[in-house]
Amino acid sequence: MQVRGLTAALNSSGRFKFKARASAGITRVTLTPLLQNPEYAVDYLVVGGGVIGLAVAQRLAERFPTKSTILVERHDRAGEETSSRNSEVIHAGLYYPPDSLKTRLCLRGRTLMYDRCSKYNVPHKKTGKLVVAREQQRSYIEALHAKAKKLEWPGHSSPGDRKIPVLPTELISGDDARQLEPGLCKGIVAALWSPETGILDSHSFMESLEKDILETDGGELVYSTRVVRVDPHTDEPGWVVQTVTGDTEEGDALLARTLINCAGLSANLILNSLLPKQSRIPMYYARGSYASYRGAATRSVSHLIYPCPAVGKDSHAFHSLGTHLTLDLQGKVRFGPDLEWLSPPDENADESRDPDFWQRHLIPDDSRIELMYEAVKEYLPDITLEGLQPDYCGVRPKLVPPGGGFQDFVFRTDYADTIRGLQKNRTNGGGPMISLLGIESPGLTSSLAIAEMVVDDMLCKEGHVE
Repeated sequence: MQVRGLTAALNSSGRFKFKARASAGITRVTLTPLLQNPEYAVDYLVVGGGVIGLAVAQRLAERFPTKSTILVERHDRAGEETSSRNSEVIHAGLYYPPDSLKTRLCLRGRTLMYDRCSKYNVPHKKTGKLVVAREQQRSYIEALHAKAKKLEWPGHSSPGDRKIPVLPTELISGDDARQLEPGLCKGIVAALWSPETGILDSHSFMESLEKDILETDGGELVYSTRVVRVDPHTDEPGWVVQTVTGDTEEGDALLARTLINCAGLSANLILNSLLPKQSRIPMYYARGSYASYRGAATRSVSHLIYPCPAVGKDSHAFHSLGTHLTLDLQGKVRFGPDLEWLSPPDENADESRDPDFWQRHLIPDDSRIELMYEAVKEYLPDITLEGLQPDYCGVRPKLVPPGGGFQDFVFRTDYADTIRGLQKNRTNGGGPMISLLGIESPGLTSSLAIAEMVVDDMLCKEGHVE
């Protein structure tokens, strides 16, 4: 399948101009005038108010209460894109290569997530999960079990944690699986039991992070505000960031001494605006649809049920975990997501005019229902097509196209004084921009560990904090 990546860049139309002047005064910009030097500065500017941006901003505000941390989000509330359009699963850490960031951050993030949910009364439940297999899929769950037994606790784990297995799993027979979930078909011959898998209310989780940020002296949340241009500052380490709030055609500019790019589906746009065109990073977009279910076939379900993902030729095991069954905290059953690659505007079109083309695909419809039904009845044969209803859709940011194999999370650091070849001498490691790219599943589970890595490892240990 040929799917073109989108290599659009922020402000590629040139609507917002930049030219620094030495005059003082309030920093206002419109679509055409020159921009004055930024009047005010922020120590940490986080772009993107999804669960990753909130987690990073919360950890920055907590670790550095005397410094300023501002989060800007283009929507009028947090988590309007990927963060609110997923399965709300706390993943155990089963699926990805042992030494990958996805595995290590999922394992660490799982611990931090359960701890935070308990401490802040965020609704959650450790449901456990069954990965169910037919005879030809038995080797897949056996390999997952063998890998789980060899995994070690990730960095930052406490000594107490290390006394128990980091990822307990159990191989059980098909009959034992049907003892847990009687609706499973007779063709299921084995299953992998993962007791550490759970679910949470992602909105309550994000609200807890927002509350933490606002209760610090230096933390601030700015919604309905989009970043429209980013430039290296020419006089001191940092980034001149232009923002526009609401529907106005003028905005503000500020100096961000450290910039954390957590823009999710738009994260590459910021970076691409600073890179040569031949070095731009393409983003690929995959739509996942969810369906709710009402009917007797799922009335007694109490665990998450995952099929084995496709393996072998034309597999997409690293792109999708299959159309699985999840529950919400009210017991509502959902199936999904499936996987549907989206095509951006034609290569010859002015793609910069519509980098958010994927938003048109967020309206659920019944076009995927029959395919989902065929996939689910492979392990739950008693479900009916009539019981499935479109629920919601989400779009995942991917750094590789179909058939591209495994792609890890990417954490990239650039500097204001070198990104355009200025080659100034950096002092105290100043002016970093950390871009978080391709943060899809297990991003929600990993969010607190991602924040820990960005703040404690990338900023503190690498000398970016005085």
